[in-house]
Amino acid sequence: MLSHTNDRGEACMVDVSDKPLSKRVAIAEARIVLDPSTLILIQDNQIKKGDVLAVARIAGIQAAKQTALLIPLCHTLPLSKVGVEFALKSDGITITTSATTISQTGVEMEALTAASIAALTVYDMCKAVDKNMRIEGVRLISKTKEVVA
Repeated sequence: MLSHTNDRGEACMVDVSDKPLSKRVAIAEARIVLDPSTLILIQDNQIKKGDVLAVARIAGIQAAKQTALLIPLCHTLPLSKVGVEFALKSDGITITTSATTISQTGVEMEALTAASIAALTVYDMCKAVDKNMRIEGVRLISKTKEVVA
């Protein structure tokens, strides 16, 4: 039986009440492919909507905090930390996110949501100057769990 279905095959939220509290960390990644001229505009803070990376960082953090509202069967988690980092490459930006909690279930969806929304924010802020942008490679890099209680 799948973990998010009951014995009748209906979607349901997983009961994690019997699981021990654990420190859980998940790292995710997304890439946005951009024209080199767009990268220069981002680096020089010349995008008319404002500081692209600062806004995308805040958007990613906010998104991680809202994951349970966006994905129906996710648990609401007390996030200890959400990180959003950017690596500018010659052909785009790699966005790496991390989410940390002490809880009874993992934070993969929060890290993936942060990466996705940070990439979408870059797209939104740059769409007027780059019609060839492409978001790709949204993926979970790692997850760890360490029982604390």
